Amino acid sequence: MHSSNAFNADVLPFNLLDEDEYSLLQDSLDIAYYQASEVIISTGDVPEGLYIILKGCVSELDVKNADQRRGHTFVHYTNDDYFGAWSALRGSAIHDFIADEETICYILPTKILLDLIYRNPHFGDFFNKNLSLKNELLEQKNDSLNMTEFMLARIDSSCMRAASLLPHGSSLEDATRFMNEQQVDCALVQRGKRYGMVTGTDLLNAIVLDKLPVTTDVQAIANYRLITVESGDYLFNALILMTLHQIDRVVVMQSSELHGIIDLADTLSYFSSHSHVVGLRIERATSIDELKAAAGDMGNLIRSLYAQGVKVRFAMDLLAALNKRLMSKLFNLVVPESVLPHVCLVMMGSEGRGEQIVRIDQDNGLIMRDSLDWPECQKTMEYYTQTLVDLGYPRCPGQVMVNNPFWVQPLSEWTQRMRDWVAKADNDSLLNLSISIDAHAVAGNKALFKTSRNWLLRELQQQQRFLTSFAEVALVFETPLNFMGGIRDRAAGIDVKKGGIFPIVHGVRVLAMQYQVAETNTYKRIESLIKLGVLPPRLGSELMESFSILQWIRLAHHLQQQEQDCTPEELNNHINLESLDRLEKDLLRQSLQVVKDFKKHLSLRYRLG
Repeated sequence: MHSSNAFNADVLPFNLLDEDEYSLLQDSLDIAYYQASEVIISTGDVPEGLYIILKGCVSELDVKNADQRRGHTFVHYTNDDYFGAWSALRGSAIHDFIADEETICYILPTKILLDLIYRNPHFGDFFNKNLSLKNELLEQKNDSLNMTEFMLARIDSSCMRAASLLPHGSSLEDATRFMNEQQVDCALVQRGKRYGMVTGTDLLNAIVLDKLPVTTDVQAIANYRLITVESGDYLFNALILMTLHQIDRVVVMQSSELHGIIDLADTLSYFSSHSHVVGLRIERATSIDELKAAAGDMGNLIRSLYAQGVKVRFAMDLLAALNKRLMSKLFNLVVPESVLPHVCLVMMGSEGRGEQIVRIDQDNGLIMRDSLDWPECQKTMEYYTQTLVDLGYPRCPGQVMVNNPFWVQPLSEWTQRMRDWVAKADNDSLLNLSISIDAHAVAGNKALFKTSRNWLLRELQQQQRFLTSFAEVALVFETPLNFMGGIRDRAAGIDVKKGGIFPIVHGVRVLAMQYQVAETNTYKRIESLIKLGVLPPRLGSELMESFSILQWIRLAHHLQQQEQDCTPEELNNHINLESLDRLEKDLLRQSLQVVKDFKKHLSLRYRLG
């Protein structure tokens, strides 16, 4: 029996098919009826094809006893859900699919499914169980926004200039003539195995301002602290580096060999967000008003990055770089120059991890050199906090800000407090440690922060009892999945932060502390833990993908709330499942399952009850 009218083709992955492919699908559909408790596909059987539920409910189970149709339920399928694709593609089912109630299914024969997969790569990718592929579909599902080139552009000869290498022994005069002949504004010099860069401005300053003889060896004025990227890396990462380090060029290396130079102007030609322009406005600001104007542009940048489908990790990295520059610039504007070498501003919490995209609140503290005499400290920090509020960064509800003397301490007291928190390990201590462990130095004397951080990492490695208590915090919030593997919906929606994001962030934080990983960013911590053999590669990869998906869904929710004129204080993390399409629900469900598996991993590692 064939069906042609009731099938819903407006949902993924079927809306990826073109007109001819959709006609083939429609002409090939069969329909079948199953009674409650009837087995639709048995473990080991060869499925007929892809099953799409018109009406009813189906459970996917791992049946361990052939005589008793019971087992672990992986997921629950309802109207418009599909199942059996993976089993059909691999040739046999690895689970049982059982009708929970009277169920009507469309069946797309395996032969036609394979034909459509071969015809349409996007349709085929959707059926791959790899979370990463589905995540890319989520971020690129709007066909009107062709962001593939934007996201996947890599560093090669098409986007970089050949490196102009000055002959050994070149003088300032030789270098000037060489750069004029080559029509370049910078050149490289080699000293041993190191490369240095000389720009036209460097030559002008050396001759006019420093009065150096034109016969001076150009190596004397070269800058050898170069920022480099690897050939084949994402071009977007080069843009982030230039934004973070306030530079206009990066040097491209390939297997430790000089390969070329990427210029800011060339990079910006690939991108339309003009993020570096925002960074330059921040850097050139000489007043609070100019800084406020630059900060206002960041809100537009966030919406632009989201609308263009930029991967959430890239968006995080870029916004983190801009936030750090803004925080640092403001700090340097309000703190006396004579005080700056004796204090260190740290960003903490999600800001310290570089994971706050939409501005939720401030999380910062100040470490001071012991015996510093600065009577104006409290007044200055009050002004700093209020100015950040004026720039669009709300106050922290928990008062984790530099206007709170609790978070402004000499180095010895800052370190002693962390020692006390580790010893007490009560709720308040664990909370304070969670905040301070993610600290990242952004302004002032960063050596003060590194001294404290390095002590803490060494201290915690031996504190197994504390680490066990700290790991338990990752299990505090329940994963919103029911016993059948479906998402447990509530009237208030799914709290994607408590149910998904927090367990990943905190669990990874605990592991990073134990194994002295100095990184604060969750992605970088996971990558380090995989390299150290602490996390299995597959679990680590799935954690990063799930973290991206959860953050992406949260970002979409926050931007939607902003469009409804919600203030930063009114933003919440409660996702209404009705606002998600089928792909988003599927990714959310899979991501939460990864979170659940990670909690089990932590429970076994730290022997949690």
